[in-house]
Amino acid sequence: MDRPTLNFGFSPCPNDTFAFHALVHGLVPGLRVIPWMDDIEALNARAEHGEAEMTKLSMPAFGRVRDRFVLLHAGGAAGFGVGPIVVARATRDVGGRIAIPGERTTAALLLRLLGRFETVPMRFDQIEDAVVRGDVDCGLLIHEGRFTYQAKGLTLLADLGSVWEERMQCPLPLAGIAIRRDLAENLGEAANQALRDSVDYAFAHPDASKAYVAEHAQEMDPHVTRRHIQLYVNDYTRALDEVAVERMLAFGEQEGLFPVAPGGLSLFA
Repeated sequence: MDRPTLNFGFSPCPNDTFAFHALVHGLVPGLRVIPWMDDIEALNARAEHGEAEMTKLSMPAFGRVRDRFVLLHAGGAAGFGVGPIVVARATRDVGGRIAIPGERTTAALLLRLLGRFETVPMRFDQIEDAVVRGDVDCGLLIHEGRFTYQAKGLTLLADLGSVWEERMQCPLPLAGIAIRRDLAENLGEAANQALRDSVDYAFAHPDASKAYVAEHAQEMDPHVTRRHIQLYVNDYTRALDEVAVERMLAFGEQEGLFPVAPGGLSLFA
């Protein structure tokens, strides 16, 4: 019997290519996927425009499309005391013009834990250089930026993962895998199991994905890649924390980024 097939959007960042290598390459049973790789904000927009079947999403982006998508329990990313960071060229207060990796991103919502600021959306991999050039006063870094900002002479002002965890008393749910509601009833269980099997395969065979990870990584230093994977592929990638997700969505509602969900709307497949 042919395995069901879904188009699957995820980022080219090391944590995703490591976790989903086995699924993309048919090394786990149950589901076939057609990969669609892009920057996380582009994936967020693609889901909002109705072009995705199964996709990684920032949690605030999921809040905007939860009438059409539900979250799977496997495949997500969380930080434990770590998350997006705010940097500048020198020690200063967070403020001025701040580059952010997209308005739908979890990073942009977390910045509101510190206040309301003038923000400048741009691709995540352009932010460090924009701060170095002085195009913006501060930058909000995600992905490999946590490991590379010091080499570019930048200064850490705040780790929003630490701020979140201290204030909310739960892990930081950065992103999850969502599947369209109309597909979830028939394919949700198979998709969730395939994602979990892929993560388990990655843990059991950590060297199997090395070439695939290196092919797509923005930062080519193997040490940076390894630290990135170790930080963001963890137990949460096997099973998301529902309480943390609900707190993140409630915070987004409180900040007016998306309307309060109608009662009875299920969040999880």
